[in-house]
Amino acid sequence: MRVWAVANQKGGVGKTTTAVSLAGLLAQNKKKVLLLDLDPHGSLTSYFRYDPEADLSGGYALFQLKARGEQYALPELVQPTGIEGIDLLCASTAMATLDRQLSTQGGMGLVVADALKTVSAQYDRVIIDCPPMLGVLMVNALAACEHLLIPVQTEFLALKGLERMLRTVSRVARSRFGGLKHTIVPTLFDRRTRASLDTLRQIRRDYGDHVWRGVIPVDTKFREASKSAIPLTTMQPRARGSRAYTLLLEWLEEPESKFSKERSYDTAF
Repeated sequence: MRVWAVANQKGGVGKTTTAVSLAGLLAQNKKKVLLLDLDPHGSLTSYFRYDPEADLSGGYALFQLKARGEQYALPELVQPTGIEGIDLLCASTAMATLDRQLSTQGGMGLVVADALKTVSAQYDRVIIDCPPMLGVLMVNALAACEHLLIPVQTEFLALKGLERMLRTVSRVARSRFGGLKHTIVPTLFDRRTRASLDTLRQIRRDYGDHVWRGVIPVDTKFREASKSAIPLTTMQPRARGSRAYTLLLEWLEEPESKFSKERSYDTAF
């Protein structure tokens, strides 16, 4: 079982879209996928028509049960998404209170990692949608994942969020044996605008090999897919956005054989 986390300390950069799109592609490839929504805003939860305002089960229950020392089975907390091969651990807005509730309790940084060990035979891939701030939820996601994806909108204001996220990665990586593998994914790219082109060049110049050589383009069809609670990669596999995420998944599965450092793939979009 491989575990990927999707995070950025800025909203609106395509974090949930990335998690959903990759999950849709993996499910089409006959992989069993578990999506974890660890963001109290619950965008991933809402995508699949669950209400983060009403549901206190899922991720919130996972932490509460662990804090009380009670037994739990992760499969009992997950929900179907309506997409074959994809299950979801829902978020609730109550998760925003976990830092305050658990501040005096030790050993809460590995709750997700420990829970995932119990379902390693049931899922091929786990994708974690992270909160936009450093706290117990972010720490859990980064401790559990083997590869962190950082979607970054190709506009200059997003670069500050990227800097904050990379400081967080550096801080967490110091506590992990072997560090934390991370990849910056340029998103919402619009080659018609100078701002997008210049920002993409700056990201590639400043962060080099940590930047995926493709881009995720602006595609209004992502909104249409969210209205239907279906990944765009499932609903319209030939859409521009779907083709971009297909390339990203190929790279994640086989980075050396599918992509070279010298070649850029944004010209396809």
